[in-house]
Amino acid sequence: MNSLESNALEPTRSELKGLPTVQRLARLIPVYGLPILTALLIILFSVLLPDTFPTALNARSIISDKAIIAMLSLAVMIPMAGGKIDLTVGYGIVLWHVLAISLQSWLGFPWPVAVIAVIVIAALVGLFNGLLVEVARIDSFIATLGTGTVLYALALWHTGGRQVVAVLPQGFISLNGTMVFGLPITGFYVLILAVVMWLALERMPIGRYLYAIGANPKAAALNGIPTQKYVMGAFIASGALTGLAGVLLASKLRIGQASVGLEYLLPALVGAFLGSTTIRPGRVNVWGTVVGVAILAVGIAGIQQLGGSFFVEPLFNGVTLLIAIGIAGYAQRRRSAEAARLPPPEPAKGQPRE
Repeated sequence: MNSLESNALEPTRSELKGLPTVQRLARLIPVYGLPILTALLIILFSVLLPDTFPTALNARSIISDKAIIAMLSLAVMIPMAGGKIDLTVGYGIVLWHVLAISLQSWLGFPWPVAVIAVIVIAALVGLFNGLLVEVARIDSFIATLGTGTVLYALALWHTGGRQVVAVLPQGFISLNGTMVFGLPITGFYVLILAVVMWLALERMPIGRYLYAIGANPKAAALNGIPTQKYVMGAFIASGALTGLAGVLLASKLRIGQASVGLEYLLPALVGAFLGSTTIRPGRVNVWGTVVGVAILAVGIAGIQQLGGSFFVEPLFNGVTLLIAIGIAGYAQRRRSAEAARLPPPEPAKGQPRE
């Protein structure tokens, strides 16, 4: 059972060629509507809040707050490209940020060793998720929900419900606390990660294979794609990336506590689902995910500065998730309807028409 389908809806060059300018714009606006809306929101809030919103301080605050969410959104979109979903990104980060501090404070690991250990363990959990989905044939939503709940329970057991506090080395703190060109270094982590993932998914066979699996796993297998290997690899990559996000969260908070982390799950899913409605609508994609997180960050920051209450952020995330899923579902139905209207391909010369 597939949790998600992947079908691109962006117009091709051949479809746009020969269209009048107005019709061409009408085809492109849905594709780039979310980036346009993000720019319009930035302009709107800059006009309404000229003293606080269009400032370097606000930009640094938004990047610092949302970089980890952006990283988790990119992590969750990797299995989504293959038609699966990974809920352990929200539960796992709870354990990984606690473990990154505990390995240093309780076991005396040097911080580079602790960082590598957390990422490797998180990748192994991703491998376990892949085995559950591909070998045990458990739906990815159920499998990762179960795994994530176990990880959360381990975090509660490990901490005993208390904070893990330690004197951390400056090198570890600098992983998150460094400024580059006046901006938090975590923003550059996200940018580098996005470029690497874009190259892998859009310019390399691994990405084409993963999207093919997400669109139709049976057809992909019949065409010789090792679907099991690629889906398991997607879960491993998602797990490793979640481990890295946990390390950065530990570097940011400098304490570990099991009550922190679960609030990242919904925004991460919202960012990935929103990403499937833009740039390449109908399927998850890297730059769409980045834009999805950006519009969440801009919208929430602007509403809060206008005096929005503490419940604005979860409300905004929940409503946006419903809208994103609705748009994605409509896009898939539209794609299916367009495919049904296309005439059957002409048979080759010498072959009888069916």
